[in-house]
Amino acid sequence: MTAVTDQDHTEHADHAGDTVPKDDDERENATPGDSASEHDHSGKSGEGETARGGSHDDHARVDSRDDSARNGEAGRADPGKPWDDGLIARRVTEAAAAEHTALVEARASSAQQAEPLAYGPHLRSRLEALRELVGLSRTRVDSRTLADAGRVLDEAAARRRLSGQHTVVAIAGATGSGKSQLFNALAGVPISETGVRRPTTAAPIACSWSDGGTSLVERLGIPPRLRRRPLQSAEAEAQLRGLVLIDLPDHDSAAVQHREQVDRVLALVDAVIWVVDPEKYADAVLHERYLRPMAGHAEVMFVVLNQTDRLPGEAREQVLDDLRRLLDEDGIALGEYGEPGATVLALSALTGDGVPELREAIAQFVAERGAPARRISADVDAAAAGLWPVYASRQRTGLSEEARDEFAARLADAVGATAAGEAAERAWLRNANRACGTPWLRLWRWYQDRLEPPTARLPVRARPDEEVTARQRVEQAVRTLADRASAGLPAPWAQAVREAAVRGSQGLPEALDKLAERAGLPPGRPPRPGWWPVAVLAQASMTILQVVGGLWLLAQIIGFMSPNLGVPVLLMVTGIVGGPIVEWSCRMAARGPARRYGTDAERRLREAAAGCGRARVLDAVAAELLRYREVREQYGKVTGVGAAK
Repeated sequence: MTAVTDQDHTEHADHAGDTVPKDDDERENATPGDSASEHDHSGKSGEGETARGGSHDDHARVDSRDDSARNGEAGRADPGKPWDDGLIARRVTEAAAAEHTALVEARASSAQQAEPLAYGPHLRSRLEALRELVGLSRTRVDSRTLADAGRVLDEAAARRRLSGQHTVVAIAGATGSGKSQLFNALAGVPISETGVRRPTTAAPIACSWSDGGTSLVERLGIPPRLRRRPLQSAEAEAQLRGLVLIDLPDHDSAAVQHREQVDRVLALVDAVIWVVDPEKYADAVLHERYLRPMAGHAEVMFVVLNQTDRLPGEAREQVLDDLRRLLDEDGIALGEYGEPGATVLALSALTGDGVPELREAIAQFVAERGAPARRISADVDAAAAGLWPVYASRQRTGLSEEARDEFAARLADAVGATAAGEAAERAWLRNANRACGTPWLRLWRWYQDRLEPPTARLPVRARPDEEVTARQRVEQAVRTLADRASAGLPAPWAQAVREAAVRGSQGLPEALDKLAERAGLPPGRPPRPGWWPVAVLAQASMTILQVVGGLWLLAQIIGFMSPNLGVPVLLMVTGIVGGPIVEWSCRMAARGPARRYGTDAERRLREAAAGCGRARVLDAVAAELLRYREVREQYGKVTGVGAAK
């Protein structure tokens, strides 16, 4: 429907109310500057013709002015009478605009306010999880990655504060698809300008079938001069009550600002009617830029094949089937056989064929009042899909006990725990040999100790080359741990784990050195077992036998005693042979305690090194892994399928 007669327009104006001023009245009252500005604006963007909603002859305008003049005072004297802007844009002076704004605000305050939108518990839970997810990820994930999720949260909160009894539906299409014709056909009046000039629609135009949706239109940034009301019909108003219909500029317009407006409004509306024609229904721009990315919004999407009057015979069904095939390739679910998905219809806005079916489908869609929540839910799905590489992992993540034990073992090797245990064992054996050895062997060892530095204890300071080697071992242990902990994690969290490990490793070699000093061998001699005094007494007895036998022989040699070689020789041989036997027996008996002593020393050093590594590195890495598990659980709630795997 592209035009109406003067009589139709006059009848509609009378039906809408006599208080509606016409364009020519406002042009007569406007200043020359306003007229010039209006002329320039309409000349640049083509919005002047669009706002007027069709041309009318001078006779109709004069009649309209006379009616407005006769009824103007009556309309202002009755503040309770609802004001209607009719079919054309209102252009008034600043004083008249202020008076009208005050009148509208006064009536809006007395009118019943529309109830805000209420989300279901499942959607509220998903939004809360998404909010928690973004909050936990701000210091780990860059802001550009979280931008879409933040926008969805902002838009969901903004839409929730607005009317839940209204559904905002945008009509979008390519140049020449006939979307403005369809817009006018649904409204019943020529609101949006149609014609061969391209682009015809320069700015979004809103048409509301009931009151209370002003805030929704304001959210779209549509000024009052581009807001309309449909043909005043009780039947149409009852059928489409709650519908706010938006006519968008061409999405493939040559004007960049037109495409920007389309993208901006499409991100805010509750549903979209895509209008395609037999020539451009397979256009790559439409499918790749809009339909394919919005495949998840199929439940709030209508796809209308317009201009079917140009298709002869069976060509209509063939084109419609091919359109369904393309939509299926785009991943758009089709709402057929009662299944949720996009509604696909064929019609002709010019002849009206199929328009009642579309109007009925829209009426049922609006009456359900579920489009806003479904749109937000689809936006959450899209945001979750975009965040999949950031939170989801396809393999088991975290630190196993094997990895923790390996890290502790590497630190123990770096601090020399094994060498410390061996040194402690040697020290215990040396102490046992000193206590249980023969006097002559002890004298020899004492002489050696005087010539060489003691080696029974760990050195207080390691040599420089050993310090470098130990530091390299610590760094290698930290790198290995970080690699194993970050394996399978998404890139941001793997990076966070590695950074936590590096931060914790700072000063770790020095801390391990101090730890080795404190946890090394205790000062003084190693502890002695209970059998040592018996061994010492036995060795002393063997020594006494040797001395007694030797003195006895000496006394016999010098004639002090009578010769009797048997007993002194036996005493000396017993002492000489028994001493080494006692020493060897003590050495055999000392191996077990010495090994336990060395093992205890090694264990203490290993535990100390492991505790230092756990406090500095493992705890920091575990904290990052715990945070990732938390955000992964929240991501599972966002997707609505439980924890991500």
